This record gives sequence, structure tokens and C-alpha cells, in this order.
Amino acid sequence: MVTMKKIIGLIGRCVTGALVAFTVLMMLFTVVMVSTVDKNERSMFGMKFYIVQSDSMSLSDNNRDLDVHFDSGDIVMIKKAHDPMAMQAGEVIAFLSTNRVSYGETVTHRIHEVKTDEKGNVLGYVTYGTNTGTLDEALVEPEYILGQYAGKLVGVGRLFAFIKSTAGYITCILIPFLLLILHNGIRVIHLCRRYRGEQLAAIKEEAMHLAEEREENQRMMAQLLALKSKLELAGTDQECVESEK
Repeated sequence: MVTMKKIIGLIGRCVTGALVAFTVLMMLFTVVMVSTVDKNERSMFGMKFYIVQSDSMSLSDNNRDLDVHFDSGDIVMIKKAHDPMAMQAGEVIAFLSTNRVSYGETVTHRIHEVKTDEKGNVLGYVTYGTNTGTLDEALVEPEYILGQYAGKLVGVGRLFAFIKSTAGYITCILIPFLLLILHNGIRVIHLCRRYRGEQLAAIKEEAMHLAEEREENQRMMAQLLALKSKLELAGTDQECVESEK
């Protein structure tokens, strides 16, 4: 029959395991995100990751008929472009912006038009945010293309930003870590007390065993002394009988 003590112990182990898993996952998530997100030179599984900073590609009446939408706080996954010189209108690409307002920033927009010279050579791409419907100021030249849109992680950018903040670090990493330390400290104290109790019980049991052995030895000694007295008495009686003869 399962006792309440066993149930409490099982719940405690489950909570501890969940805390350990949560803390480890948050730490791994933070390390991976810090080392890969918004890093043009870093990739993971062949993908680059960027946090969306605006709603220029958010779902709206302007782009409801299109297949790609993402919001501020999402993370977009960017794969290597099949050929920066052969992109087509309608494709969503990530590129380094040369616009005056967002110069040097990573932007993920849809290609509106391909610009070529009189010989058909690609000069660059006209891009736009589908939610705004406004064309980007500067032409995106092929060498500034970072890759093609491959998917999104909804809201993960906001989670990452929260974990990077002081409040997020305290909530998601520090507090669970301190709870683990507290739990393990209490467990160590409990084990020490249990060990000490077991030691005292063993000492008490050994003392009782020694006392029983001492009593048994005293009893045997008493029996031997009694037997010796009987033997001596019997010897004296025998001497008396022989002397009378």
C-alpha cells in the first residue's frame, strides 16, 4: 500500500526533476540564442536566426493573400540563398539594408521587382514590407543578400529578450537555480540527520548487545562458581567418609 510519505517523496522528486530540466533548458536556450541570433557570421543547422524588430511583414488586409507573415518579436529562420543573382519577384529575403534610416540593419522583406541592365544582368532587387505596401528606398544588391526566408519561431524573440533582461534572468534562471540549491541543501541536512540517527541507533544497539553479552558472561560465571562450590563440597564430604573408615 502506497503511504503518504512515499507520495510526498515522489512529488518532491518530480518537482526537483522539473526544476532541473527547466533551468538547464533555459540556460542552454540562452547560450544558443546569444551565440546565434542576429549573428550574420553564425548559423545552426544551416540556418541563421534574426529577431523581427518591426511589423512591416505582419498579417493585415494589405497582405492577407500572401503566404509569409511574421510579427515583431518572432524569430525568422534564414537559409542560404540558392543564387543571389537569380532571385525572383515574390521571394522573401534577408539582407543588409542600405536605406538611410535602417542602414546596416538586417531586414527581411519580399522582392517586389528584379532590376536588370540592358543586357539582362541583375543589378539588384526592389523590396518592400508587405504590411506597409511601401517600397524600400534602396535597391538590394546581390552581395547584400544574407539568405532566403525558411520559417519562423513565433514569439521566441520576445522570450529571448525577456530572459536577457534582469527580471527574466532572475525569474527563469536565478530563482530556479537557487531553489535547486535550497532543495539540495535541505536534502543534505536531512541525510546527515538520518545518518546521525542511524549511527546513534547502531551505537545503542551495539551497547545493548554488549550489555547482554556481559549479563550472559556474568550468568555463566555464576554457574561456574556454583558448580565449583558443589565440586569442592562433594570433595570435602568424600574426604570425611574416608577418614571415618
